[in-house]
Amino acid sequence: MRKSALAAGMLLFGSAHTLAGPWEDGMVAYNRGDYLPAIRLFRPLAEQGNPKAQTQIGTMYRKGEGTAPSLARAFMWFSVAARRGDAKAKAGLREVSKTMSPAEMSQAKAMADVCAASNYRACEY
Repeated sequence: MRKSALAAGMLLFGSAHTLAGPWEDGMVAYNRGDYLPAIRLFRPLAEQGNPKAQTQIGTMYRKGEGTAPSLARAFMWFSVAARRGDAKAKAGLREVSKTMSPAEMSQAKAMADVCAASNYRACEY
């Protein structure tokens, strides 16, 4: 009985791939090295306050994947995600902080404050 219900559900809704959302689609693109489509999928999620997407964008800025490398923007995205409790963001924040000057840290902290205060709408990309 359970197998037939599962089969009916797959016929009705399609395969698991078609049920994937923007996060899953973004990770598929990211993992195959298609960084521009990945960041385009992650940005709306990040703007909605998704800390995993915010962390992923921070990683992409740190590595220069799909965007010009920017430690300040990586710090900003890691910072807003870390405020939401994301452990990976906290680790990323510690890592980028090691290589930033005090002036860069100050700028990045200001960017993070503006980003968070705008409900993630005024985040520089």
